[in-house]
Amino acid sequence: MSRVKSFSLMGTGLLALIPFGALAQGTGTPADTTFFVTSVGSGKGADLGGLEGADRHCQNLAEAAGIRGKAWRAYLSTQASGGATAINARDRIGRGPWQNAKGVVIAKDVADLHSANNNLNKQTALTEKGEMVKGRGDTPNMHDMLTGSQPDGTAFPGAQDMTCGNWTKSGADGSAMLGHHDRTGTDPGPPGQSWNSSHPSRGCSQDGLRSTGGAGLFYCFAAN
Repeated sequence: MSRVKSFSLMGTGLLALIPFGALAQGTGTPADTTFFVTSVGSGKGADLGGLEGADRHCQNLAEAAGIRGKAWRAYLSTQASGGATAINARDRIGRGPWQNAKGVVIAKDVADLHSANNNLNKQTALTEKGEMVKGRGDTPNMHDMLTGSQPDGTAFPGAQDMTCGNWTKSGADGSAMLGHHDRTGTDPGPPGQSWNSSHPSRGCSQDGLRSTGGAGLFYCFAAN
């Protein structure tokens, strides 16, 4: 048998050992992950300890999953309040590109992320552990992601609370804009089909978030 033929057969054999899903979706390692959905929330509804607490939650989950050397930011907006200016989620997540734990790119940059071209859906919006999050049709449905954002990733103007007191409330008072990680169709799209701006929550408590199909989860992006 020639060296060329032998090498070809060896390559075929090695290829057969690689799961088909890895070939179809791309391969990745913890070090390559730059985007994920939190596998758990704060446990206190939409009270995340403000942006600082939400960022820390992203950082802790990433490091526990072996994703190190990155500065993580929660995809959350805050509204102008108490003399503080509003903060846009899109402005705090870096420039991209971003990929999930399987190595699949979900967006190449900020503009791509907020366009119909993004690749964010139930199959790609994985946790830091590389696991899918339960969505529409699953029990329990946990597809509501906290964002507090408009479809273009900016904060809501006006006095109506869309961020649960800038991520400090955990009771019946207030509300937060939610996105659907398992969106269908194109984005931006009709209500219910947006990954970052589908509908407001019923209050800010854990039970309130659960009642519409949520668990207090949110998106995390590597900003460096």
